[in-house]
Amino acid sequence: MQQLREATTGICNVIPLTAENDFYLSSTMLMSGDALLVDSSTSALEYHRTPAHIARGNLDHYHIALCLAGEMGFSSGRRDVTLRPGDVCLLDMAQPNRTVLTAERGRSRTLVLILQLSLLAPKLAHPDSATAVLLPASHHHARLLASQLSALWEQVAPSAEALAATIEAMADIIAGVAGRAADTEGDVERAEHHLYRAMIKRYIAANLETPSLVADDLCRRFEISRASLYRLFEADGGLARYIQEQRLNRALRLLVSPRSRSNRLIDLALDLQFSSDSSFVRAFRRHFGITPGEVRELSETWLRETGAVPGPDDLLQLIARR
Repeated sequence: MQQLREATTGICNVIPLTAENDFYLSSTMLMSGDALLVDSSTSALEYHRTPAHIARGNLDHYHIALCLAGEMGFSSGRRDVTLRPGDVCLLDMAQPNRTVLTAERGRSRTLVLILQLSLLAPKLAHPDSATAVLLPASHHHARLLASQLSALWEQVAPSAEALAATIEAMADIIAGVAGRAADTEGDVERAEHHLYRAMIKRYIAANLETPSLVADDLCRRFEISRASLYRLFEADGGLARYIQEQRLNRALRLLVSPRSRSNRLIDLALDLQFSSDSSFVRAFRRHFGITPGEVRELSETWLRETGAVPGPDDLLQLIARR
């Protein structure tokens, strides 16, 4: 506890709300582009940022906090909010504040995205008063943000460019709730589309072998209209095409995997929701210009000649040279 107090003395006062022997704190940090993501689990604890701490000017960031377990009470000036699991809140660390973390049993846990002032402040109509803005777990924007925070922690974003776009979209969503500047009027809708599309694509990737990837089921799950769903996937050639392409990409990975080499094509086709092995083979040939059987032959040849299991990219390079 003494080490924690010494480490945080310039940032805040740390006040444990349990006996010294019962105190617990675990915190893991991860850089995500220009932002920092912090996953913290703790026994009952209070953080107090006083005007003296603020005057030092060493923490002028915004926090987007997601409560995962227990409760998080946050107060700043006349604003006072309580976060419960699934709730999301915007916190301004440049303002004096008090945070209390409690749990009925066990520990509280929060996932916090720390954004630079320069990223979020220009999007806000009143940057100096945008704090303690609470999004309850039932709000669709809270679900969007919670989904993206979890994805950032799992490093789902495929590239630095995609990561930056996702963080920008999250900032736009928060600005839309907290009060956006007049010149960012269209940003929230674009951000919603970006985050919804990312969230639905993750769901699709995790459920390629289930029959539930149809428009009606997706609309119910994500509480959007069919027209909105279709618009989200216009750039991908449409929803049905996107899902089929992802299933074919999964099939390619399975075909080159040693663990799946003995699986019958009919089983692979049915697992990926094709009506028959012949319809699967036709779709696979249209997409890759080669049949599943030929992929297996190339994979076996590669393994014999190099002694290594080929990846999908290796085979696609071979296919391109044919």
